[in-house]
Amino acid sequence: MASNSSLKMLAVLALAMTLFVQGSLGEIACENLDKDSCAFAVSSSGKRCVLEKHVKRSGKEAYTCGTSEIEADKLKNWVETDQCIKACGLDRKSLGISSDSLLDSCFTHKLCSPQCYDSCPNIVDLYFNLAAGEGVFLPKLCESQGANARRGMSEIRSSGFAAPGPVDSAKHPAAAPISAPTMAPY
Repeated sequence: MASNSSLKMLAVLALAMTLFVQGSLGEIACENLDKDSCAFAVSSSGKRCVLEKHVKRSGKEAYTCGTSEIEADKLKNWVETDQCIKACGLDRKSLGISSDSLLDSCFTHKLCSPQCYDSCPNIVDLYFNLAAGEGVFLPKLCESQGANARRGMSEIRSSGFAAPGPVDSAKHPAAAPISAPTMAPY
């Protein structure tokens, strides 16, 4: 088992490598990214990249990275770090961009955690805008975590989201309340 200082050293090294790679990439075109760096990336034009799955004529699945019409606020040339992907409860193999994950209380708990919300502005910006598109203010949703989580989720459902199936509360305990910022990210 690695010591705490070794883990910190690895995290610093990984962050340094990410910054080096981003600096050496120059202009990012989504179509040039591979499936392991596509999801949650932002092109040099400020458009978000999306992972897409295609079936080849041979019947084999293939993944490509495409440019979405969704723009990132004040962010360009960005490949999201593995630390933020993990802290925010995301998956690099996510296909497309959707607000549906905001209905999952486990995902929302991770998104609203200080490790994600305070440290991963690209991801918070994406979900802030996706929530706004559904008539939900992300800081208010994050504030509703914990004792008021059911109320927050019912507000999302009433704003146009489809209601999901039942959630097993034993597997997904309510999150502890956190303070949400008073302004939008950035």
